[in-house]
Amino acid sequence: MTTAQQHMILATVPVLREANVLLTTHFYKRMFQHNEELKHVFNMGNQQSGKQQTALAMTLLAYAENIENPAVLLPAINNIAHKHTSLQIQPAQYAIVGHHLLASIAEVLGQAATPAILDAWAAAYHQLATWMQGHEAAMYEQQAATPHSWTGWRTFTVRKKIAVSAEITSFYLYPADGGKVPRHQPGQFISLRLFLPEIALFQIRQYSISSAPNNDYYRISVKRETASQPDRNGMISNYLHDAVSENDNVEIAAPAGTFILQDTTRPAMFISGGVGLTPFMSMLETLLQQEEIPQVIWMHGCREAAVHAFKAELIQWEKEHESLTQKVFYNKVTAADIREGIHEGYPDIHQMNIAQHPAHMHYYLCGPGVFITKQYQDLLAAGISRDHIFYEEFGPQVLSLSTS
Repeated sequence: MTTAQQHMILATVPVLREANVLLTTHFYKRMFQHNEELKHVFNMGNQQSGKQQTALAMTLLAYAENIENPAVLLPAINNIAHKHTSLQIQPAQYAIVGHHLLASIAEVLGQAATPAILDAWAAAYHQLATWMQGHEAAMYEQQAATPHSWTGWRTFTVRKKIAVSAEITSFYLYPADGGKVPRHQPGQFISLRLFLPEIALFQIRQYSISSAPNNDYYRISVKRETASQPDRNGMISNYLHDAVSENDNVEIAAPAGTFILQDTTRPAMFISGGVGLTPFMSMLETLLQQEEIPQVIWMHGCREAAVHAFKAELIQWEKEHESLTQKVFYNKVTAADIREGIHEGYPDIHQMNIAQHPAHMHYYLCGPGVFITKQYQDLLAAGISRDHIFYEEFGPQVLSLSTS
């Protein structure tokens, strides 16, 4: 795209700041009206909650603000590419999205969307789509070349279904063809596709792999949503709990995701809220299998003992490995909890003697957005470097916490 077009994109930044979610809401409504088949690809739960509209609005705004130097967005583009490959996004879908995005800009901005501005945004979208498709094509090629891996959807059988708390159940997924699986990177997720009869749609949901890397199976640990009317994300999780039994088949895509152990030799602190502990189970088990185990501190928070997933397993691991220390918080504690050393309230790093941690320790955060934001800000206030903090927000990326 030309320098003049870049300047036109920059000139639209104030408009995007004011009307960005309005624009993306209009875009999704328009696209699904004309291309209903994409409802089988996009997460309709995130559409229902508005998180997807917000995430796209933030992406468009960041792209416009950095149009003269979009390289600064490469980490974000890489994250999106991992999500896209897990959803099996293809070039033809980029063309559909581009068509409806430009039409939406024209319809929402009205007379302000001059032919020159629309041409500039067409060039900008083409540039972004080309980058994304190239990156994703390389990822698909890497998947195809990796032993035991695959592209597209592969059928897996639920060999075991085991409750690990009052709300969370683990599903052990083995390839239905009897083959092997590639070893994932600890912290990655898989996408699982199910047909939901209630809405007559296939829906895709990402679940962190909660087992250590191996060539035989993947384990996911899924929380049942207890709301009287769960959103469509909750419907998928509850369908797994209620309608999927041992020996049933499901479809999954190959592991993806950038929230991984950065260095298995460094000391690490995991900070999790609720079901946010699942990727850390894979990370921790990986570290504990090493000959040299670095110091690991895990601070976890949940409502009460009944919903504390993997509690017995983690207590046993702590007894067996002096390198592992836990600090657990419940919103509501009993006398028995207090005797076990459980703390009342929410996870609080001010109780962790951060100043005594090794200077090269890495900090990993996972849980709801509000939870991550607080822990991230508390770590910065305690003097932890941004480039030592890593986080994953379940669902569309709507946090904009800088790690550089």
